[in-house]
Amino acid sequence: MKTAIVTGASAGIGRAVADALLGAGWTVGLVARRGDILADMARGQARMIALPCDVTDADMVQVAFHDFTAQTGRLDLLFNNAGIFTPAAPIDEIAVADWRRAVDVNLTGMFLCARMAFRIMRHQQPQGGRIINNGSVSAHVPRPGAAPYTATKHAVTGLTKQIALDGRDIGIACGQIDIGNVETDLLRDVAAQAAARGEPPPPMMEVVHVAEAVLAMASLPPSANVLFQTIMATTMPYVGRG
Repeated sequence: MKTAIVTGASAGIGRAVADALLGAGWTVGLVARRGDILADMARGQARMIALPCDVTDADMVQVAFHDFTAQTGRLDLLFNNAGIFTPAAPIDEIAVADWRRAVDVNLTGMFLCARMAFRIMRHQQPQGGRIINNGSVSAHVPRPGAAPYTATKHAVTGLTKQIALDGRDIGIACGQIDIGNVETDLLRDVAAQAAARGEPPPPMMEVVHVAEAVLAMASLPPSANVLFQTIMATTMPYVGRG
């Protein structure tokens, strides 16, 4: 039995990845703040475990991860996905509260979950596991008006490299998937706003393709690792000069 925890599992990319892992035979722990949604997802699914949790709370993270391993016996994979995008603005107009909220969720939350997963994987028998961090194309190139998101996603790249280094000799692989525009509720709202301004919608891809990419990374043998992967809509303006 392969076991995984997915954070930010109640919607969007996290939910799609959780469903893909379940379909591939994994037992999946669902971490998110909305316990009611998680309960609905897990209802009737013997291999889905609802773990209501705020990833910014170290105590809640510890309880959620321990609850999962108490039921499964081990943790093979963490998809470290929970994140937020704060309102876009020039840096001088960004509220300090929004900056701190982005750092708390996108960076500290990711650290807390990776910390617990690493601890479990280091001490379980057989030792080892895999951590996949959800970066973003913003870990390399920014969106306009997105200083908190861009800064935190650049920091996630450093965290990924550090975990990969620290886990190298104890069988813990760490990789990062950098994702472009995905057709989720958030991006559909962005597209609608663009249409209202008479602008073309941003190029988007279906979320199922992201889930397939994460599943491929997760399904590698312990001897192989995708350190970084970028997946995006083919026509998304990521490379090139304007």
